Amino acid sequence: MAEQVYLTRKGADELRLELDELINVRRPALAAKLKDAKEMGDLSENADYIDAKEQQGFLEGRIRYIENILRLAIIVEDNDGPSGVIGVGSTVTIQLKGEPPETYTIVGAAEANPRDGKISNESPLGAALIGAKAGQKVSYEAPEGILKFTVLEIH
Repeated sequence: MAEQVYLTRKGADELRLELDELINVRRPALAAKLKDAKEMGDLSENADYIDAKEQQGFLEGRIRYIENILRLAIIVEDNDGPSGVIGVGSTVTIQLKGEPPETYTIVGAAEANPRDGKISNESPLGAALIGAKAGQKVSYEAPEGILKFTVLEIH
């Protein structure tokens, strides 16, 4: 059975745009670079050709990855799930005691980017938040130990 992949609508749209860019812009540009490198002669010692082949491998791998993610994706809407309960697609504000509040959006692993405030539902923090309600105290195990926080708000 295929693994479930959760994406927000915005995340799916961003992946579709990236896929379009990879297929329609970067792939043809790389093909032209390969053609030029081949015309230089001996391919075994041609650094431009070797570099282009490596780039092609990464590019094709990324294309396959995105196509697979989009094929398997379950698209979730913002605040998907029962009203007032955190699920994939929810944006939440939490606070550790003595620290300023932090806001995160719970997304699938393929879309996670903690620097942008998007945490995976599979991460320790994301998994701890799933099913929680505003006002609830929740804890999870982090590298520095067990952290306890309060869910302030579900947006």
